[in-house]
Amino acid sequence: MEAKLKAILADAQTEAPNVTDRASFEAFKARFVGPRGSLTEAMKGMGAVPKEDKPAVGRLINEAKTGLTALFDEIHSKVEAAELADRLGPAIDPTLPTVDAPSGVLHPIAQVREELVEVFRRIGFNVAEGTEVETEFYCFDALNMPGDHPARDMQDSYYLPAQAEFLNVSKKADERYLLRTHTSTVQVRTMLENKPPIRIVAPGRCFRRDTPDATHSANFHQIEGLYVAESVTLCDLKATLDHFVKAVFGPKARTRLRPSFFPFTEPSFEMDFFSPDLGKLSNRWLEIMGCGLVDPAVFEACGIDPERYSGFAFGMGIERIAMILQGVDDIRYYYQNDLRFLRQFIG
Repeated sequence: MEAKLKAILADAQTEAPNVTDRASFEAFKARFVGPRGSLTEAMKGMGAVPKEDKPAVGRLINEAKTGLTALFDEIHSKVEAAELADRLGPAIDPTLPTVDAPSGVLHPIAQVREELVEVFRRIGFNVAEGTEVETEFYCFDALNMPGDHPARDMQDSYYLPAQAEFLNVSKKADERYLLRTHTSTVQVRTMLENKPPIRIVAPGRCFRRDTPDATHSANFHQIEGLYVAESVTLCDLKATLDHFVKAVFGPKARTRLRPSFFPFTEPSFEMDFFSPDLGKLSNRWLEIMGCGLVDPAVFEACGIDPERYSGFAFGMGIERIAMILQGVDDIRYYYQNDLRFLRQFIG
């Protein structure tokens, strides 16, 4: 029996190099441990072994089985490696030059954001950014919005759990965290951290509990501007916005201011523009932004002397500008990740 088991193992070791694929491997295993395999037949012969010899023969069978199992595992690993190499194809020479991948482009909204920022950068405005998670002080209190203002309602703004804590966003004990409803929070932070003169634009993402439709989204982008210095007047605001509109919508564009109300500016205006270069939209005035002179109460909340300094602020939706420039009639197209839509703005 010992000689027979050794012969089985030697036979398997001799044939192993010839096994190169999964089909031959399965046939190889069946030859030794299958229902009619040589080791299986040897194990069936245990019944004829004398009782006193069975322990020794059983040990020899286990040794043969262990040797075959190790051989099977080795062959199986080689077969799997060969299959993987076949799927991967020829080896790659890492020294060869790469094939250039298609270049990505900025999202249509990002393209417009960069264009707007560049217009203001050319006339001396710096870009300022702030956190999207804010407290009620920066979002409302410092902007002259009282506790009963509609924007502070849970149905209008996204408030966060009371126990939540956020890095770099400190709050008073009775304040709540929320997702900022406008980028005016950046204006507040800038005025608290810097002394006039201040001249910034603040582009960024905002959040409001709006029901999505063709012109509304719960997630949207704004760009706001702030200029604070001595003797800033309404004429400075009008000249700045006239320059902006002509740079973006064409040199023939005109603007007009309509009286309005915002808690953080006084006087406040809605600004419309008219441009003969807008194709289908060239026959009517279009509302584009809110603006006004900074309310003295905002200066006081930010530690700036309203008797010495004055300033103006304005804010507009980037999607609104993008829809006008790009001829898009539904804001939801920007967020649907449809490559057919996005490819229209390449180049």
